[in-house]
Amino acid sequence: MTLFGIHASHEQVGPTTLLEAVQAAEAGGFDAAMSSDHFSPWSERQGHSAFAWSWLGAALQATSLPFGIVNAPGQRYHPAIIAQAASTLCEMFPGRLWVALGTGEASNEHITGEPWPPKQIRNARLLECVEVMRALFAGETVSHDGLVKVDRARLYTHPDEPPPLVGAAVSVETAGWVGGWADGLITINQPREKLERIVSAFRDGGGEGKRLCLQVHLSYARDDETALRIAHEQWRTNVFSPPIPWDLELTEHFDEVARHVRPEDMREGVLVSAEPQRHVAWLVELSELGFDEVYLHHVGRDQREFIEVFAEHVLPRLAEVAPA
Repeated sequence: MTLFGIHASHEQVGPTTLLEAVQAAEAGGFDAAMSSDHFSPWSERQGHSAFAWSWLGAALQATSLPFGIVNAPGQRYHPAIIAQAASTLCEMFPGRLWVALGTGEASNEHITGEPWPPKQIRNARLLECVEVMRALFAGETVSHDGLVKVDRARLYTHPDEPPPLVGAAVSVETAGWVGGWADGLITINQPREKLERIVSAFRDGGGEGKRLCLQVHLSYARDDETALRIAHEQWRTNVFSPPIPWDLELTEHFDEVARHVRPEDMREGVLVSAEPQRHVAWLVELSELGFDEVYLHHVGRDQREFIEVFAEHVLPRLAEVAPA
């Protein structure tokens, strides 16, 4: 059966409230959770930027859910530090953490003061980070001199089983590349034809038989007008295709490029409806593409009503009709 989880958006919800949300989600029947990991939000209206790794320790302790986290090692984060953080959580909470790795966004990475490299260099840097992290998980002492530098690093505390390293991709080309090195794929909801090509590219690139994960952006409210208003107010800075989200540096930049995004434009990337059964139909259609795990991100800042309504009306129905 497809697993349905909740996405914890640190850019929109403060860490204390977000912890309460994942606890409520578990009580309501969500199977898992995944977490963002950004230094800043995409809009002043989103308004938060908590440190995800601190929060993950609390969330894993406060729930029994498995968690994934999206991370970009190589600039803001040294790969040895991410390996150490992941190893610590895996030792404390065996089998409950996976890490999704991507090449990052300038909005988070520019804080180091280092130049923001072009995509092909970021790809090469990420592969070096993956190699470093896997060697550290294996107990090796690692030295490396390339796009990242490591001097005799060794993890003295590490779990029996390292976390899966899942590749993040939103394009067909990147999905094919990810298939060659990752333990799975995480992507976002897009038009069905493109999602089919992304899944095929991942499998053809070496991902056949590996886990497939999907993050779904949605907006629920008691009426369609409110649901659309929430989506437009909170998520209109997030509707752009690469390279725009990769290369903008400040929340003001995102807010400026989003000035002309209309409310009706939100429906292309966000599932907007006040009807729980409409969401059921959408999610069944997406799960039919072969995704093992689907993570639901209500793009509003208030998560309570979304969790309550989906726990009562959406998740039980998905358990009945979603493909095995």
